Amino acid sequence: MPVPADVDLDVCSGARPVNIQIALCLPQDAETVAVVRSVALAALVQMGVAPECIDDIRLALSEACTNVIEHAGATEDYEVRLDLDSERCAISVIDGGRGVDVSGLSSAMPDPESPRGRGIALMTALTDSVEFSARPGVGTTVCFLKRLNLTADGPLAPLRHSG
Repeated sequence: MPVPADVDLDVCSGARPVNIQIALCLPQDAETVAVVRSVALAALVQMGVAPECIDDIRLALSEACTNVIEHAGATEDYEVRLDLDSERCAISVIDGGRGVDVSGLSSAMPDPESPRGRGIALMTALTDSVEFSARPGVGTTVCFLKRLNLTADGPLAPLRHSG
């Protein structure tokens, strides 16, 4: 799975004073999207992330999960990984489906009359970076990164520029 270049995988190195990692493995069912949003919301609220930033992450996450449920094919489950610190939120949504041709994906907004096709455009607009990777027969991964805006009185605001 590709990881954005600025995501530090050495969690306990001391470089990041706060790090929350959550992994969810869920059945590929529309009702699980609400579970994913609720878990992400709880973590972001506890960290003192600004409400408008939370809204952006929740909508991008909903779109990514919905794409898995609608397009992954006949797989039994999918995985969502959240990696949060005082600076950013990195999220990966991984399915075990047939894989897609990522070169054919577009972040352009579809025609206003089109009933579908806004998910990638929304993820791109709401986050700082979005990357797709796929391997035929193995599945597709979408990774997105969002820099966090913290509330001034939140628990992590004093840590933002320390260290």
